[in-house]
Amino acid sequence: MEKESIANLIDEKYSALIEWIENHPDELWTHGPEGKWTTGQHVLHVLQSTIPLNNALSLPKFVVRYRFGKANRAVREYDAIIKRYKERLEQSKGKTFKGSQNMKIPTLSDKHYLINRIQTESKKLQYKTKRISEKNLDTLVLPHPLMGKMPVREIIMWSAYHVEHHLDILKKKYS
Repeated sequence: MEKESIANLIDEKYSALIEWIENHPDELWTHGPEGKWTTGQHVLHVLQSTIPLNNALSLPKFVVRYRFGKANRAVREYDAIIKRYKERLEQSKGKTFKGSQNMKIPTLSDKHYLINRIQTESKKLQYKTKRISEKNLDTLVLPHPLMGKMPVREIIMWSAYHVEHHLDILKKKYS
């Protein structure tokens, strides 16, 4: 997938989530099905996964290469990444990464702040995706808590799917 297509995919997925959240009843922001995340927690989780990616993409490329290494395989296609992610999710039995375990429930007063942060972080991710070189997209790797080290192009594509994944969960819970 080319950089422009990935940036457009990020815009599409994050915009769909934001639109759904904005039209979602406020009273359901802090309450979810028994034992499951609330809408606010899903939003916070998406934000918690996007911010570190943007931070890593802001590092000098030599630092990323030094800390995490270089890719030792070809970049996978979008569908292959999603298939692998679903397999890993199933194997992990829904385990979440450390930052999202025992997550606080964002209050209703946090809703607009979190929406604004997601908008900002998604725009940053689009910008960074368009600015990084093709070579660095394919050769630099970043760690993913469930998938292991992934080329930057893959982890950015995964990020777009991750948003879709959580939106689908929310739609199923509240439809």
